[in-house]
Amino acid sequence: MAISDLKLPQGVSVREFKSPTLLAEGLALNVAKQLSDAIDAQGTATLVVSGGRSPVAFFQHLAKQPLDWSNVVVSLADERWVPVEHADSNAGLLKKYLLQGPAAKAQFLSLYSASTNLEQAAEQADRLLSELPVIDVLILGMGDDGHTASLFPNSPNLTEALQPDGSRRCYPMLAPSVPHQRLTMSRALLASAKHKVLSISGQSKLTTLNTALAGDDVAALPIRAFLQPTLEIYWCP
Repeated sequence: MAISDLKLPQGVSVREFKSPTLLAEGLALNVAKQLSDAIDAQGTATLVVSGGRSPVAFFQHLAKQPLDWSNVVVSLADERWVPVEHADSNAGLLKKYLLQGPAAKAQFLSLYSASTNLEQAAEQADRLLSELPVIDVLILGMGDDGHTASLFPNSPNLTEALQPDGSRRCYPMLAPSVPHQRLTMSRALLASAKHKVLSISGQSKLTTLNTALAGDDVAALPIRAFLQPTLEIYWCP
């Protein structure tokens, strides 16, 4: 299957790259321009990114872009409920690969807090996210199970987190196949971003995306919530 075989909704665009390195470079250049345009227009820019290993090269390229980083706010679409020092912390990943050099001047809003339990951590993150400006650029990934951010199929709070008009910004979430409890931005908050990008690579992700496009049960494949006009898909083999 090629990405050109997908029956995408009108308004969804695709940028295809020959390798993960070229995708990371192209995405970094485009995101930097969008952030720079936002700073020019309104004085500040807000970027929300996804964690995991896949975005590392993108983070490294973005950190090198000539931006007025002191006027950029960065946050995470989702987080594992582990301390920043933990190897699986998305905040730790950002601090290691993105918030370096000039990019260290960006303001970082972390979802993690050392609360008594996951629900309290989500409530605290929800309050913190009330300070998050309008999201200018959102970068999403997708798992082979169709999850995006930490909106996992069959997670206990998924129905509430997927409400398109919900007022809550952050939910506690469980990833069925991996051990860590999660925090995730809600569908409503993520969908409010001005520019939305889905960055994926590999044939298995293409297969999952094709399956998502063929149905409309958002809870079964949460990525369906974001396959809407104005989405940009970045893909490479």
